[in-house]
Amino acid sequence: MLVLERVEITQDAFRLSADISIAQGASVAVIGPSGAGKSTLLAAIAGFTPIASGRILWEGANIAPKSPSARPLSILFQDNNLFPHLSAFDNVALGLKPSLRLTNSERTQVTGALARVGLEGYDTRRPAQLSGGQQSRVALARVLLRQRPLVLLDEPFAALGPALKAEMLALVREICAGLGATLLMVTHDIDDARAIAPQTVLVADGTATGPHATEALLENPPASLRAYLG
Repeated sequence: MLVLERVEITQDAFRLSADISIAQGASVAVIGPSGAGKSTLLAAIAGFTPIASGRILWEGANIAPKSPSARPLSILFQDNNLFPHLSAFDNVALGLKPSLRLTNSERTQVTGALARVGLEGYDTRRPAQLSGGQQSRVALARVLLRQRPLVLLDEPFAALGPALKAEMLALVREICAGLGATLLMVTHDIDDARAIAPQTVLVADGTATGPHATEALLENPPASLRAYLG
């Protein structure tokens, strides 16, 4: 279980509090008005943004003091976290060893992860030689290879067209189900939340609340969310 226990995040005049619990294996959307702190919340869980107070617990252990690399998670941002000078193979292999000094068994694992996301034979291509959807697949292959129990998505598919985005969301759902991973996904697209997340954390008015049942929240949104949805 992921628990944010009386967490306070402060950045200059910005304040966000969170006191929420998310069950192991749950798929949860993170929605709310622009600028409310959705990405900041994920960055705090990942360790890129410090918290002013409180605890972030994973399976009962406080991970807040840990560095991002020591936390049991993978995170994808809008740019897919790919290094432009590295091949698809090496970008995925970073999930195993940052040194890229792989054993034959580890190389087989990387090749297998690329094949699993439909990129067999794309090993040597660099990000600039791949389409947006293919870049997303490389990033997802690294998530698959890392096999972390917590997956955070910060709108990595926002620039994709509707059909391709739906395909990527289906692949995320498949990967997380296979790993038994807990998923938190920041999105501005309500259809994305409905497609992949039965539960939703609402970030608004300086507070992260939930998780709420997604359909119930969207059918009867509070004032702050209603104004955002229009």
